Amino acid sequence: MTSVYLDAATTTPLHPVARQALDVALADGWADPGKRYGQGRRARQLLDAARGSVAETLGVREEEVSFTASGTQAVHAGVLGGLSANRRSGETLVHSEVEHSAVLHAATWHRRQGGQSLGAPVDRHGRVRLDALGELLTSAKVGLVAVQSANHEVGTLQPIAEVVELCRSIPLLVDASQSLGRRPVPDGWSYLTGSARKWGGPSGVGILLVRNGKRWHNPWPHDSGDPMATGGVNLPAIVAAAASLRAVAAERDSEDTRLRGLTDLIRERVARIPWLEVVGDPTNRLPHIVTFSYPFEDGEPLLVALDEAGFEVSAGSSCTAATLRPSHVLEAMGVLSHGNIRVSLHRDTTAEDVDRFTRVLPEVVARLRAEGGVVE
Repeated sequence: MTSVYLDAATTTPLHPVARQALDVALADGWADPGKRYGQGRRARQLLDAARGSVAETLGVREEEVSFTASGTQAVHAGVLGGLSANRRSGETLVHSEVEHSAVLHAATWHRRQGGQSLGAPVDRHGRVRLDALGELLTSAKVGLVAVQSANHEVGTLQPIAEVVELCRSIPLLVDASQSLGRRPVPDGWSYLTGSARKWGGPSGVGILLVRNGKRWHNPWPHDSGDPMATGGVNLPAIVAAAASLRAVAAERDSEDTRLRGLTDLIRERVARIPWLEVVGDPTNRLPHIVTFSYPFEDGEPLLVALDEAGFEVSAGSSCTAATLRPSHVLEAMGVLSHGNIRVSLHRDTTAEDVDRFTRVLPEVVARLRAEGGVVE
């Protein structure tokens, strides 16, 4: 039986357009784009074209776009570079308590360097509480605010427009890794980050946008190349990432409708299974993510059982799943955090895949509970 991949929120399968662009770029874009000879100039043309394509797709200026080696590197550079550039305004980082671990790790780094970080609480759906965020912004000298566009574990959309109003003159970083290609780019950000492998591009490409007129200092040792990045670039992967971003943006409306219908079906059928609780906002959410919790010690038993049944899903915290630690996102939301499964769909997910998953899931849960000696 062929396994069904349902972990697109971690890495989406390569989009066909990305595969085509990658093949072409591998043949024609292997040289150093910083060199002035023929192959170098050709590589520079490809890099500039990719930057222009990303800028056009996202509705930003070309000079605001830089490429990094990953979405994590983009977040680290955005957070630490933004804090460094705005140190005179304040050395406190304020972030929602449900940010990706990349933001939390940057916050830890910042504290070790003598700075401060404060976490804004969220409601039971995972949405940042605007009243609490507003209080934090007036309680300290804040150099940067970080609020994701949508949560990576439960799919809840964050109220970015309202966050922008609260921040006013305070720089705002928006981690848009889960929403780029799926949602329009929000307004009002100072820095914005994304990860190509989340939208169907290849791994090894992140983007960092720095709004014109906003200060940003490279937090790493300076390199002779792009001042917004460190080290060389994976040009073929960048070309493929730009091409696939344009493709998924063009498909966005139809895919939103299709995937939302499938996740609505999953949510409806999961809600019928005893003991399982669907978490996250039921309507104001990304179209492709469904997460549910259940009263087992951790997500591993169900993860393994579903894998054996032919379904590849994510268990535990999506950004620390290798350790199966309780999810900091679900803990902040105040829902059951020890046993949870995230199902995330992609353009290759079919209605048949979802129907089979929702038929197998109740059987697997019932068997695991019976094996654990639980009586319904």
